[in-house]
Amino acid sequence: MADLGAISLWIALALAAYSTIGSVAGKLRSSPAMVESAQSAMYAAVLALLVATFSLIIAFISRDFEIAYVAAHSDLAMADRFTWVAFYAGNEGSLLFIAVTLSIMSAIAVWQSPERFKDALPYTTAILMLTLTFFVAVTAVMANPFDKLPFIPADGEGINPLLTHFGMFFHPPSLMAGLIGITVPFAFATGGLLAGKTADEWVDAGRVWGIIAWVLLGGGLLLGSWWAYTILGWGGFWFWDPVENAAFMPFLALTAFIHSIMVQKRRGMFRMWNIVLINVSFGLALYGMFMNRGGSVPSVHSFGASSLGWIFLMFLAIGVIVPFIIFIWRYPLLKSARNLDSMLSREAAFLINNLLLLAIAFVTLWGTVYPLISRLTNDEEITVARPFYDQVNGPLMLALIFLMGVGPLLPWRRAGLAGIKKSLLPPVIGGLATVAILALLGLHKNYALIGFGLSAFVTTGILMEWYRGTRSRHRSSGENYATAFLRLIWANRPRYGGYIVHLAVVMVTLGIVGTSFFNTQVDVVLSPGERITVENYELVYLGSIETPMSNRTEFTSTVQIFRDGELLETIRTNRAFYPNFNMAATRAAIRSTPVEDLYIVPSENLPDGSVGFRILVNPLIWWMWVAGPVMLVGTVIALWPQRVRSQVQVPSPSRLAGARPKPTVA
Repeated sequence: MADLGAISLWIALALAAYSTIGSVAGKLRSSPAMVESAQSAMYAAVLALLVATFSLIIAFISRDFEIAYVAAHSDLAMADRFTWVAFYAGNEGSLLFIAVTLSIMSAIAVWQSPERFKDALPYTTAILMLTLTFFVAVTAVMANPFDKLPFIPADGEGINPLLTHFGMFFHPPSLMAGLIGITVPFAFATGGLLAGKTADEWVDAGRVWGIIAWVLLGGGLLLGSWWAYTILGWGGFWFWDPVENAAFMPFLALTAFIHSIMVQKRRGMFRMWNIVLINVSFGLALYGMFMNRGGSVPSVHSFGASSLGWIFLMFLAIGVIVPFIIFIWRYPLLKSARNLDSMLSREAAFLINNLLLLAIAFVTLWGTVYPLISRLTNDEEITVARPFYDQVNGPLMLALIFLMGVGPLLPWRRAGLAGIKKSLLPPVIGGLATVAILALLGLHKNYALIGFGLSAFVTTGILMEWYRGTRSRHRSSGENYATAFLRLIWANRPRYGGYIVHLAVVMVTLGIVGTSFFNTQVDVVLSPGERITVENYELVYLGSIETPMSNRTEFTSTVQIFRDGELLETIRTNRAFYPNFNMAATRAAIRSTPVEDLYIVPSENLPDGSVGFRILVNPLIWWMWVAGPVMLVGTVIALWPQRVRSQVQVPSPSRLAGARPKPTVA
């Protein structure tokens, strides 16, 4: 398997390099045969990388410890189901995953590219394959997952205990696919510029692939939050970790892009701005991959491979500077079809939305790189902690949510004050009513009131739009309300799919506000039979069972949950100690409802049978985890292809008049 995988990597490198050169040469020499040959090489590179991928997977399943990467990230005790996680648990495997993912995305994107973009497609192919060449070259030369050991160990070192979690099957690959997936819309935009296609030829492909990368990043971030919540044992979901920030920043820039590209698609505006946004998104994605592999910032997610830092830093510099040089070169041709008519319009709302998103991204970037700057300038590393991000980004995010509620209710081009008042009055009433009711119930935390009020404001606006559209269809067609509602969404999938995604953002807001402002935390040591009351729960610790295993010792603790004297549930929480890693991994016991989570996690098992517990009550956090599937549903609806109606040419009346009637048979 090692030899087959290594040979496949080198074959993929040769194919990607040829596809890069052949695409450009074929375009410059006006040789369709060479362009087609380069595309064929791109498709063949997919097969070569798939062979390498399956070779590594089979090596893990067979525990081929002769391969250094397999020995470093698995052992005989590892369950086969974690083979996929072990595959990208280290630098070498994750780079192979990124390469095969980019190759598959590139092949699909080129295969499905719009017909009107065919003239620029060779440049797009070249950009995609140049990026693939870089990743395959780094994998084959500097981080080869098929390197062999001089001897075959009896057992491997084992997989990192923190990775033996269901979320790890999706969280890292989703983030890696999202980061490298930004290359596709970037390649279409830059390829169009190189070919002189400076109008809207690339917009359809850019929008689709931008949304795909966006949902991969968003889903990966939510899954990462859930992973941290359930296994790290501190009861939170986001700690502004540098590597998580490295995925969050391009997600924000990409959010701005997919909103702005809708304006270009509909109105022919923001052509220059959209090139800037996709360039920024691509640059931030490259920065994220540099940070994850450069070893420059300590993180639970980082691979810490500082030997690769310089090569990724060079690629980052090229990936930022060259696209903006191309942009400046083609700048005179990037004139929008229309100008902004009014600041009271949907286009203006999208523009302000973009600026807020970029502001949050660059505040996060500053907080992330400041420790590096302080280390270089003062020989002292100053860490930027959560309060900085919360205090600076918090108000910006609230303003963004407000705009998310206002923007869709504004008309295109220009809005009159009377129309704005009519559209915004119900959402404003809904938001203010929510604030008033919560204040009367005793909630007096200002930021929380604003967050809940804005959530109600956005939700009311979306529901009003759905109600008006459904009522209109019901009256015009006689459909029942359920049918009218479903057909309303299906008739304008991009718009109403976007509304569903906005509801997912509201759900995330509820979870963040609820658990950030109203959670309760108790740290306590309990002996078997002891009770403790937390909020309106009474907890009884029954005891723990110690289970020695080949690579760890597991402690399973049983706790009964009572409310008002009634037994609600008996739950079990787990803590395992891995001596080879000198690390403990926990599994929190969580009783989750839409109102609140009761979160119990063991922090220490003492010799006398007592256990240190961290017990939290986290209001509304359930909504954050529901937001992920809702976001996915909204994205699928927005991307679902519209039916293309074929046009039937009808003869003109003059031609009909001049035509001789055909004889009929009686």
